[in-house]
Amino acid sequence: MNSNNKRWPALLAAIMLGCVGLLARAQAPAAEDPKQVFAESMQAGQPGPKDIALGGQAVLKLPAGRVFIGQPQAARLMRAMGNPGDYSELLGLVFPSGDAPWFATLRFEPAGYIKDDEARDWNADELLKSYREGTEASNEERQKLGMAALEIVGWAEKPAYAADTHRLVWAMSSRHKGAAEGEEQGVNYNTYALGREGYLSLNLVTGLKELPQHKGDAQDLLGALEFLDGKRYTDFNASTDKVAEYGLAALVLGVGAKKLGLLAVVFAFVAKFAKIIFIAVLAFGGAIARFFGRKSKA
Repeated sequence: MNSNNKRWPALLAAIMLGCVGLLARAQAPAAEDPKQVFAESMQAGQPGPKDIALGGQAVLKLPAGRVFIGQPQAARLMRAMGNPGDYSELLGLVFPSGDAPWFATLRFEPAGYIKDDEARDWNADELLKSYREGTEASNEERQKLGMAALEIVGWAEKPAYAADTHRLVWAMSSRHKGAAEGEEQGVNYNTYALGREGYLSLNLVTGLKELPQHKGDAQDLLGALEFLDGKRYTDFNASTDKVAEYGLAALVLGVGAKKLGLLAVVFAFVAKFAKIIFIAVLAFGGAIARFFGRKSKA
């Protein structure tokens, strides 16, 4: 492992501890009934097939059977479901029009042009090792905050980058440390589309058991994203454009660590308030199943 890889555990721990500390102070019970807000959001949403403009960067060719919930309703729904935070970069949410237990978050991160050359040489086992070390380093602080320690189970899908389409896909599974065998595992299925000025992040929220059934939905949505002329990855101008300070490996490790910090808050919040909670990019499959089960009855 090179010197940069050796620095990952410390970097991961710093990111995760910062997220845990900040959000632990910010968490509070949702002020609105999530079921009511969800119903209102779906009613106000845009059903497919429809072209959805995404912040002057891209277009989502939303297929039939899907509903896009834009801002500010998307942020309202996330908060109603118990997720405090800044949703300035959230473009919207995608839900199935039926009762399938998943939804997707769609964001644009103005990070700049991300160089993809390191994808040729990265080692998934080394990335996983760094991920685990960073998680372990942050668990002591989590426990001080009354939050359950986490452990990384492994890749639900190893990082894979398609250089021809500039798309990145990966999925990580996690659980409470010392959890009983068979306990539901959290999973985030992450897909990214790289552009000239940053990247679109489309993340599927579902349970680990449901992932094989529904990850195709995320891949279909990823394929339905099209950057506008002048905003594509291939439109990059080295003499004028901003280059991101990190590459693809950091996109997996750093962003993933941030999400795990948010997951710790979810666990603590559920334990304290005993209610169904969603997080922007991570969730427990059982909680999702229960929520969608009640949604169909409503």
